[in-house]
Amino acid sequence: MRLRLFGLLIVASCVATWLGTGSALAEKRVALVMGNSAYKNVAKLANPANDAALVGGMFRKAGFDTVDVKLDLNVAEMRKALRDFGGKAREADVAVIYYAGHGIELDGTNYLIPTDATLETDSDVLDETLPLDRALFAVEPAKRLRLVILDACRDNPFAKTMKRTVAARAIGRGLAKVEPTSPNTMIAFAAKAGSTASDGDAKNSPFATALVERLPMPGLDLRKAFGFVRDDVLKTTGYKQEPYVYGSLGGDDVSLVAAKPAAAQGPQADPQDSVRRDYELALQLGTRDGWAAFLNRFPGGFYSDLAKGQLNKIAAEETRAAAVEKARQAEDEKARLTADRAKKAEQEKAATAAKAAEDARIAAEKAKQVEEAKAAAAEQRRKEAEAAAAKAVADKQAAEKQAAEKQQVADGAPKVAAVAPTSSQPTLSAAETAKLVQSELRRVGCLATSSDGDWNASSQRSLTLFNKYAGTKLDAKQASFDALDAIKARPGRVCPLVCDHGFRADGDTCSKIACRSGYRVNDDNECEKVQDKKPVATREDAKKRDTERKQGEAAPSKPQASGQVFCNTGGCRPVRSGCRLVDRPKLGPVGIGGGVQAEVCD
Repeated sequence: MRLRLFGLLIVASCVATWLGTGSALAEKRVALVMGNSAYKNVAKLANPANDAALVGGMFRKAGFDTVDVKLDLNVAEMRKALRDFGGKAREADVAVIYYAGHGIELDGTNYLIPTDATLETDSDVLDETLPLDRALFAVEPAKRLRLVILDACRDNPFAKTMKRTVAARAIGRGLAKVEPTSPNTMIAFAAKAGSTASDGDAKNSPFATALVERLPMPGLDLRKAFGFVRDDVLKTTGYKQEPYVYGSLGGDDVSLVAAKPAAAQGPQADPQDSVRRDYELALQLGTRDGWAAFLNRFPGGFYSDLAKGQLNKIAAEETRAAAVEKARQAEDEKARLTADRAKKAEQEKAATAAKAAEDARIAAEKAKQVEEAKAAAAEQRRKEAEAAAAKAVADKQAAEKQAAEKQQVADGAPKVAAVAPTSSQPTLSAAETAKLVQSELRRVGCLATSSDGDWNASSQRSLTLFNKYAGTKLDAKQASFDALDAIKARPGRVCPLVCDHGFRADGDTCSKIACRSGYRVNDDNECEKVQDKKPVATREDAKKRDTERKQGEAAPSKPQASGQVFCNTGGCRPVRSGCRLVDRPKLGPVGIGGGVQAEVCD
């Protein structure tokens, strides 16, 4: 009796297990697929109808109980489709909505755009579109999983022609970030919040193509599946479009297709798989609480050491932020005292405190860089270890397959030719690759020029500078995807900030140095008092004055016209104005003899 009861408990446990390990037959799964291509007031979209048909077929092959595919819906038809689907979700365990078409973000709220919308003004959004919350309301009754997939991040033509009724009203590029309030709810965007998605050059968009490739994989957890979708879309679009997932699920695996039952003698599941999945989930969250929860569940082991490194990285960032704020406050206090003409002792005290705070900020910045480097190195080791493990499994499977094929040949069975996997490496021109690498070099502070796609000497020096400060050995002669991946792995500035004269480094920006009245910035980028200096006479000035003096002395005074001339032993000259000539007797040795003229002035 006890054995029978124990067997019933095991069966009940297997039935209650989510799609990853248990049978999916007990789960009722419903899906609504909408694709809007034929817009009436803007240009038609090529792919949404095709994408909806492709995704709808994927859900049918995955064994969903109900799959409703709706194309080119107006606002009334979209409301009805969501209302009807909400009734089906009340009886379902899994409810999924996929929407492809135009969407718009207004003041932080996302809206889905029907085909008959005109949207002449921003206020028309409330009347002619449906908010994303309406779709979330439709899937909310589902018991196990609520999933909304939006391929609606395209470049929106409505936003370009729409008139603003309120100047401060914000209309975003792409869709806004969302935080679901219901548990076990996920929202997948074709592109990260604030960015746009591409329709692609093929029949289907890169996002829809990756979805039908990854989501139906048997036993694959949805979080992992959407991670693969992200990687596929990034590579297909040349790292221009990055899908993103919002929301959270519980600790159990959640897959759209149940895992195939393992053979009795087949390979057993790796016990580290669940640890790795939880680690990747905590890595995606990137918060202190997430890592603390992970360490509480897994206090020891390889992944626990990695989690501790991530916590050290977060602590370093918090210390750096606190030091930056303290340095700012000290600098403000110093400026206030200077502006208030405080006593010299108080100013010196404030200056000392500001310098100490700045030194603490620099030390915290360096500590943060050290922790980021440690975390990046540990993450790289993890990826290498997982790649090696995956290769070992693949090699083992290949060997087993080869042995099975040999056995088939020996038994006379026909050998099935293997299909070579297609490469997912993006096909980009050299200029496009160079432009992507240049853009990342600018982000980490190693390139000051624009991202023009010309991999010239300046770009090569920038990559060499990145190698110096990042400790890498990338080939600087050419722009490669290896270089792009290495630079993208760096979350913040790598190369030090260099500012022009008159500016000082303040975090990632150069701030102008402001000196108080009577002071100026010297050659050492410090404020010094302006000295009042008397003009110094030069040799040229002295020579000029001496020449003018001599010319004044040599120039004779201009005589006054009087009509008389006065002569003496020194010569003759005109009689000065106001003077006259008089005759005076001249006394000789023997008496009076002759006379002379004299100049007499009144």
